Amino acid sequence: MSGKRTTVVAVLLLALTGCQGVLDGQLPTTSSQQQPPAANSGQAAQQLAGLTIAAEAKMAGYSRERFPHWAGQGDSCDTREVVLRQQGSTVQTDGECKATSGTWVSVYDGVEVTKAGDLDIDHTVPLAEAWRSGADKWDEEKRKAFANDLGGVQLIAVTAKTNRAKGDQDPAKWMPPKQDYACTYVAHWIQVKAQYALTVDQAEHDALAGVLAKC
Repeated sequence: MSGKRTTVVAVLLLALTGCQGVLDGQLPTTSSQQQPPAANSGQAAQQLAGLTIAAEAKMAGYSRERFPHWAGQGDSCDTREVVLRQQGSTVQTDGECKATSGTWVSVYDGVEVTKAGDLDIDHTVPLAEAWRSGADKWDEEKRKAFANDLGGVQLIAVTAKTNRAKGDQDPAKWMPPKQDYACTYVAHWIQVKAQYALTVDQAEHDALAGVLAKC
């Protein structure tokens, strides 16, 4: 009987320990990091061939506010916090869904980050780039969906340094410093542009094709 009592006590202690985070206003942790899927260069080449090549539109009328973000996702969470939870390891959040601890690996530069505030959520295809490529003609609902797209490869947690170095530049002008991420990066860029029927300019197209040729 003593063995059974010991087992029951151990289970109860484990349950109470697991519940303590909730009692303290903490949400459950994410146990493993989920990075965006690896590149499929063959599919990317087919998608690139289907994109319309066109000169970029003007920036007249653009502002980031034209792409409402970060949208609420329920349970006090917004899009940024959801991405942090999805793409981090052992992420702990408070009662307002803010990440209080965890580990993230920024795929742009390979840097391991342990403080959520050191991360930006990058739009693979930047908002301004989308505007110049056709989003200037969208309604606000579609721009909001683009800016908060949790279902694909448009949002990724990376170091603030790399995100700000990238700015709104396309792959003809900027590529991630981690060279072995190049194939995945251009494949994701093409995937987003294909998904939203955005155009590419000639220099952008040639840069994308050049990277894919080496993948």
